[in-house]
Amino acid sequence: MGERIVSPCVGVCSTTLGDRVCRGCQRTDGEILDWPAYGGDERRARLARIDELRGEIAARYLVVEDAALLESQLQRHRIRFREDQPALSRAVELLRVGRGRIQELARYGLAGLEHQDAAALHAAIARDLLAAADRRLATSHDATDLPTP
Repeated sequence: MGERIVSPCVGVCSTTLGDRVCRGCQRTDGEILDWPAYGGDERRARLARIDELRGEIAARYLVVEDAALLESQLQRHRIRFREDQPALSRAVELLRVGRGRIQELARYGLAGLEHQDAAALHAAIARDLLAAADRRLATSHDATDLPTP
């Protein structure tokens, strides 16, 4: 049996509400549907592209100052992450889950570039991720394709 690569699903799939791209995991509706049929290499490639997109967008708004502290806080709050997941992609997940409770970003190893609070950072990142998804779908022949940036 091959290596098991877990779905990036976070249990808040907005595609069930009609979105073409999930606001939780940033996969297209086609990727979500086809995920069980993907082999390990395809899953890894799609996860890497999602991580790259998250990192690119998150870097506009925040910096990971202490990756070890970020990881310990993710573990403490039982927020799922992958070992190979880059720190900025992990930070996006932390903000998604904890945006209403995080008072001081520094306690999580993060710093906002414009001194925004966690909820404002999450809103800006989510808005930009959604805009990137819309562009991706508009320029893709196959909605399941994530073009290489």
